[in-house]
Amino acid sequence: MNDFGFFIGSWTVTNRRLTKPLTGSDDWTTFPGTSTCRPLFEGGGNFDEITFPTLGFRGCTLRLFDVGREEWSLYWANSRTGVLQPPVTGRFDGGRGDFYGDDTHEGEPIKVHYAWTGTTTGTPRWEQEFSADGGRTWEANWVMEFARA
Repeated sequence: MNDFGFFIGSWTVTNRRLTKPLTGSDDWTTFPGTSTCRPLFEGGGNFDEITFPTLGFRGCTLRLFDVGREEWSLYWANSRTGVLQPPVTGRFDGGRGDFYGDDTHEGEPIKVHYAWTGTTTGTPRWEQEFSADGGRTWEANWVMEFARA
């Protein structure tokens, strides 16, 4: 239930994001961020807010652990839209967390995958991938590398 205990606290973030996902583009942008994560429910949940100062917006993630299913649900929203995105769900195994869900990109249905790695180090990494073909192929489009603030 305390899988995200590694993430509690304040972080500096190096972001790399694909400029135009699912177009075959290889044009990435890099930008800074700062994040603070707070625990909920004695480890059964947490909430973080991330600021992207050069882009002029913020994002937040609510993570909740379903005790009965023994899996996490992760919900993302940002200040640009104020819309809570559909959750991705999954679990940790051996220090790696994999979370999958359904969403849309530019009005088209896609699958989403979040991967957390390096969770036993001082420099965890989050990566987002999209699939437009039902999960047969995946394209990485956002990477966050974290360091303690």
